[in-house]
Amino acid sequence: MSGHGQDKSTRAAAPRRSAFAAFAPMTTRWKDNDPYGHLNNVIYYELFDAAVNQLLIARGLLDPASSPVIGLVVESRCRFFAPLAFPDALEVGLAVAALGRSSVSYRLAVFKSGAETAAAEGGYTHVYVERATGRAVAIPEAHRRAMEAWRVTSLNGLE
Repeated sequence: MSGHGQDKSTRAAAPRRSAFAAFAPMTTRWKDNDPYGHLNNVIYYELFDAAVNQLLIARGLLDPASSPVIGLVVESRCRFFAPLAFPDALEVGLAVAALGRSSVSYRLAVFKSGAETAAAEGGYTHVYVERATGRAVAIPEAHRRAMEAWRVTSLNGLE
C-alpha cells in the first residue's frame, strides 16, 4: 500500500474530505477481505459503483430495473493510500470532475468512517445511453442538475 517502487515525493497525496460534495455510507462484508487481511482491490470498484448509484437512487434519478436512460461505465481507475478491512464502516465521497453532453466523470474516494483523508481515490466515467438501444443520449436535465450540485471546481482537499 505504500507505493512500492515509487518515489514518495512524486506520489500524489491522499485527498481530504473537503474535496468531495456528497458522501454515501457503506459497510464492509466478511467476504470483502482477501487472504492478506484487507479489502481486495476489486471491492473498491464495487464501492464506487454502489455509491454513485445510491446517490442517484436517493434523488429519485435512477430505477435500476426500469429507467429508460442509464449510465454505463466506460473507464475507471483507483489508487490506494491505506488498507481497509472488514468490519470497517466506510464513506464514499463523490465529486463531479467533468460534465459533458452525454458523459460525466466522477471523482470518488473511500474513507474509513469519520477519517479526514481517503484510504483510496479513483473515479469513473459514465456515458448515458438509451436502455433500449444502447445509443448515447444527452444526460437528462434532472441528472444534470444533481451533477452540477456535485461539481467540484477546484482540487481542494489535496493538502
